[in-house]
Amino acid sequence: MVYRKGELSTMDRQWPHQVALPAYRCLGHNYRTIHFFCEGLSLFPRTHAFRCDAAEMLVFSFAVRAHAQKFLDRFGGELLDPAARSRWPVTRPRPTDFSAEQRVRYGLCINCDD
Repeated sequence: MVYRKGELSTMDRQWPHQVALPAYRCLGHNYRTIHFFCEGLSLFPRTHAFRCDAAEMLVFSFAVRAHAQKFLDRFGGELLDPAARSRWPVTRPRPTDFSAEQRVRYGLCINCDD
């Protein structure tokens, strides 16, 4: 997955009405059906995904609530609140992530993860 900085927050502001569908329902001819249906609707050009229990969910975002409701009536799924979406945890370097110079300074093997 490619990380596009700020894209989800922009999407949440400008396309706040989001509908999640199970990913398996968006494959093959269903994908084309969904996109033909959405022509003329205020659909965000990209989707994003998340895991819910063991299922992969694909999120379609709309700028107009009526368009999201129309999509929901046709394909099912569930309406999401962007404010309730869990955020990615901040990644911090692990204590064992040392540079080569630090590994030599501390007497650690340069090529090992010990």
